[in-house]
Formats: sequence, structure tokens, C-alpha cells
Amino acid sequence: MRFPLCVPVLTLALLAAGCTSHVADKKQYSGFLGDYSQLQSTQSPSGKPTLRWISPDYHDADYRGVVYTPVVYYPAAHPTARISQQTLDEVRSYTDSQLKRAISERKPLVTTKGPRTLLVKAAITAVSAENEGVQFYEVVPIAAVVASTMAATGHRTQESSLFLEIEAVDAQTGKPMIKVVRKAFGKTLPNNNTPITLTDLRPGIDEMVRDTLAFSVP
Repeated sequence: MRFPLCVPVLTLALLAAGCTSHVADKKQYSGFLGDYSQLQSTQSPSGKPTLRWISPDYHDADYRGVVYTPVVYYPAAHPTARISQQTLDEVRSYTDSQLKRAISERKPLVTTKGPRTLLVKAAITAVSAENEGVQFYEVVPIAAVVASTMAATGHRTQESSLFLEIEAVDAQTGKPMIKVVRKAFGKTLPNNNTPITLTDLRPGIDEMVRDTLAFSVP
């Protein structure tokens, strides 16, 4: 049995032992960014592993404003037994407000596309709970582990995390300038029955926002 989802469900049941992955696996790319082939492993300003690509044509001083697009879920999110509609709304709203604030502190926000402006769009592509020490994924909304895996995993503590994909394009030419895929970790959950809340995910969201403020490109 699977948790009910109203979007196509990709079931990930990775039983190989190993450490929890700190970056998104290729199987977890949502399609929001279109092309992921140029992403490279690097570190965020806070030292956290992340996947990023920056166009060789991008120069920060060339842009004077940002057209900001509100954060969305991609694919569309629907509540499950572990994450309520209220929580989904709270997570999206909080991520959106914090990211918008961070970007506005770097460059003025504008409403019109034009020369020397960037168009920034972002999507929450999954909220997850991973068993510590085992690569075993329960991902919402992208995927949910089948219930029969309970026998194999027991009540191991889990790490909550949020997957975010961000793209900045030249608003006039439409050419991609920056792409980022970030997996941010929140609080530890007692077991795989514990509901996931904004309180659990907030530390990871806040860390991503701090890295956005500290991000520097020549």
C-alpha cells in the first residue's frame, strides 16, 4: 500500500546500506530545471554540500534588479498521512517569504522584465524523512515508501529534509545564468510515523536563506 497522492508517484526503496546522502540524487531531480547535466558538486557559503551551475557569462554587477517568482511545489503537492495540507501551505509560504527577503537584500525587486534584470524562480520538489544510517527514502510529494518496508526499518530515527531547486535566468534573453539543487536538513524525527511539520523543516530552510544572502559571484 502507498500513502495516497494525487500526482504520479515514483516509489524509491533503496535498501543499500550507507550514510544518508547530503545532496539530491539524480533520481530525485523533479524536472523543474529542465537540464541538470551541468550541475556540479560544491559547497554552500556555510560549507554544506550542494549542486550548482553558474554560467561563464554571468557577472553579478551586470544585473541591477530581480523579478521574483513565488515559490511553488513541483510537482503539485497533496497531503498525506505524515504531512497535512496546513503544513504544506505553511512550508511553502515560509520558504517563499524568507527566500524573497534574502534576494531583496541582495538586489532590488522589480516587476518588469528588461535589460539588466534576472528572473528568479524556485520550487520545493520534495519533503522527505530518511532513516539515519540507511539510504531509505520516504519523499513527499515525489514519492512514498511502501508500507511493507516497516518490517525492515523498524522505528529508526529519521532526518527531515527539504529539496529546493532554483534557477536564475536573464530576464531579457531567457538564458539560464544560475541553477541550484539544494537538499537542506531539518530536525531529527523520532520514528517513521511522526508527522513532518514546519517546525521540523525550518532550520534547513533558514540555513538555505543564510547561504543565499552570503552567496557571492564575481
